[in-house]
Amino acid sequence: MLKMIMAVSGALLVLFLFAHAAGNLKIFVGATAFDHYAEWLRELGTPLLPHGWFLWLQRTGLLVGIGLHIWAATALTIRAKKARPVKYAHRPKIQGSYAARTMRWGGVIIVLFVIYHILDLTTGTFNPAGGDTDPSARVIEGFAPDRWYVTLFYTLAVVSVGFHLRHGIWSAFRTLGQQTTKGERRAKAVALVLSVVLVAMYLSVPFAVLTGLVG
Repeated sequence: MLKMIMAVSGALLVLFLFAHAAGNLKIFVGATAFDHYAEWLRELGTPLLPHGWFLWLQRTGLLVGIGLHIWAATALTIRAKKARPVKYAHRPKIQGSYAARTMRWGGVIIVLFVIYHILDLTTGTFNPAGGDTDPSARVIEGFAPDRWYVTLFYTLAVVSVGFHLRHGIWSAFRTLGQQTTKGERRAKAVALVLSVVLVAMYLSVPFAVLTGLVG
């Protein structure tokens, strides 16, 4: 059950991440196109839902998904430790990737980033442009050159997502029974490509603003 919750929540989060990243790239078409896209998201579900409710339901679902993912991962870790109560004097070295060893602190960075991201670019609480301006203005002001520390934090968080995603996809393939040598190579390749693509999509926007390509 826990593995199923972790797998389903992880898959939904990955789909959201790619969809959100694709929407962010609208900024390269122009500020008007980006603002129209942002307004379209607010109008989704109307008149069944009040204006803007779809986005807040989506954000709530995102936080719930992250919470379930963390809870399932923590529960599985505790269960694994309880299954190995004996500590050996000469414990063999665990062969794990850098991504696997940094899943925990990477998860913490991601959670903090999601909270900051909403307060910065969604509500405008931490954004110099404020919350009543166009979304494109908040993006441009949020990643302005004099706010390089925001871009640095954004980069750290996105790279953490990349490592997390790479290890998560590879682990998912193993859970599904893919353990042959050839299959593992393919799984690692797919995980690496998807992670690099996602990181590039997300980082392209702040660095475009930072370098003046967008602004």
